[in-house]
Amino acid sequence: MDKIKLIIVDDINVFRDGIRMNIQMSHPDMVVVGEAKYGADLFHVLETPEGASADIVLLDIVLPDMSGVEIARRLKSEHSNLKILAISDETSSSTVQEMLHIGVEGFISKFHSTNAIIIEAIRTIMAGFEYFGRDISEIISRIYIAKKKQMEVTSDFSEQEKRVIDLCHEGLPAKLIADRLGITSRTVAFHKSNIFRKLGVNSTLELMRYGVKTGIIRVEG
Repeated sequence: MDKIKLIIVDDINVFRDGIRMNIQMSHPDMVVVGEAKYGADLFHVLETPEGASADIVLLDIVLPDMSGVEIARRLKSEHSNLKILAISDETSSSTVQEMLHIGVEGFISKFHSTNAIIIEAIRTIMAGFEYFGRDISEIISRIYIAKKKQMEVTSDFSEQEKRVIDLCHEGLPAKLIADRLGITSRTVAFHKSNIFRKLGVNSTLELMRYGVKTGIIRVEG
């Protein structure tokens, strides 16, 4: 039976060495065909015969020269046959959400990445399934709940009310909102009153806090 061929991408030598040694000593059905400390190195490895034969990339998210998100996006575009297992201590909701959007097959936190878990993740992914560590699964669950709540909340608003919310977030007073939307200040006040009632808030400040928390309002950065 063909061995599972891996490439390890991580700028920490000890971490790469640990995974490689564990595979060499305990898992004869797997083989490390390439290693990379930088994102650029990975793409050089993929140009070699050994690298081109790889089945899965174990990818850190934080590297010195480029982000793992950027690398994952490029891999899915240029090497769609490769499966990706992200292993990183960068597990913010935005990063997890972006990696899910890209379509990585797995994601585990370095804080919980024991050798046993890494091997389990590799085998699960190579069997055709996705693998997400427990803490990552909790983040995914929160993202799903937030999106569901956002959809439920935003469905209650008219398009005009949504525009009023966005302009409130920009800090515009009622008169400027009215000018921007081509409506009267009284109509703006009417829309804000409806928005407050639907959300159970009493002020623009409370609206902003609620909007950012639920995702109605997106904060850049």
